[in-house]
Amino acid sequence: METMNTYHFAGKRAIIRVDFNVPLNSNFEITDDTRIRAAIPTIKKILAGGGSVILMSHLGRPKEGPTEKYSLKHLISDLNGKLGLEVKFAPDCIGEEAKKMAAALKPGEVLLLENLRFYKEEEKGDSDFAAKLASLADMYVNDAFGTAHRAHASTTVIAQYFPGNSIFGYVMDNEVSSIDKVMRDPKKPFTAILGGAKVSTKITIIENLLGKVDNLIIGGGMTYTFIKAMGGKVGSSLVEEDFVEMAKKVLATAREKGVNFYLPVDGVNADKFDNEAATSVSAIDQVPEGWMGLDIADKTIAKFSEVIENSKTILWNGPMGVFEMPNFQKGTVEVAKAIARATEKGAFSLVGGGDSVAAINQFNMADKVSYVSTGGGALLEYIEGQVLPGIKAIRGY
Repeated sequence: METMNTYHFAGKRAIIRVDFNVPLNSNFEITDDTRIRAAIPTIKKILAGGGSVILMSHLGRPKEGPTEKYSLKHLISDLNGKLGLEVKFAPDCIGEEAKKMAAALKPGEVLLLENLRFYKEEEKGDSDFAAKLASLADMYVNDAFGTAHRAHASTTVIAQYFPGNSIFGYVMDNEVSSIDKVMRDPKKPFTAILGGAKVSTKITIIENLLGKVDNLIIGGGMTYTFIKAMGGKVGSSLVEEDFVEMAKKVLATAREKGVNFYLPVDGVNADKFDNEAATSVSAIDQVPEGWMGLDIADKTIAKFSEVIENSKTILWNGPMGVFEMPNFQKGTVEVAKAIARATEKGAFSLVGGGDSVAAINQFNMADKVSYVSTGGGALLEYIEGQVLPGIKAIRGY
């Protein structure tokens, strides 16, 4: 399979599916440019190789066709600055004008197409729409891991029009190879740390990981559904009653498969869901009536840290407590520090999922782990063991 580093871009028009779905404020200014920054190396590589670039992306969830608020033209000045050139803008992603502008592109030039989701056909995976996009270019680059789990026209269907001329961009390639290091070929011991509020959103991930990991660490709100399943007292902590039976099954499966299943042993409780609440520490299965667990406490931090630091592969998805509140962020911070120490000793660590990424950025530790996934939903589905259409369209599985 061709890659960004082997493909000859000279004289080619490359259409790149980027993920420029960035947050804008009321003045249409970008408030977080992470996704745009991530795509720049792919664009520059193609330009340096003598190619020209057509960029396509969605922005937001426009309901009724073209809307000023969701126009990609708001990104042009930012792109001009990052690329050091004048990006051309097509007021539509298909149609005569887009075609003319694409055909006129010279090597070293960049054309940005208008929002793909102004057409319902994009999310429907319509092949005629994909063919119109494909007609603008000579080759296809998918660099949008965040949409790899959707079989949309621009992320999946379009690849069939470029047999032998479809490749992953650097963002996509890094994402896929990093996750493969964890999911397909992990160095042992392999430890997964799952946090967050609910068991329900993580159950398929847990089930898939039980066949792969040596250690599974559980933290966050979902702890208490497991504690309840084991007959503990959880006070008014978050519990998903309809998942208590499922939690029992998971514990049994972990025992069968010889996976070390680590639940917190102590927790920080609060008398209300508020940073200024009164707090107390108790054994995890002895939460007093009227109190709720909002973070892991010191004995748990020590145990989790020890397991993490003795690991060679680490996957972290989900915080250990309500880290948005300063008084309940210690558990999440300490787990992040333990992952950083393990990484320094040579472990491969992958952090993914919105809250974990937010936490690692908030604590300025993104450069202390091996890889921070931008994927969100795509990452979670990949860890669940699903085949992602955007990946399959290019590499066949």
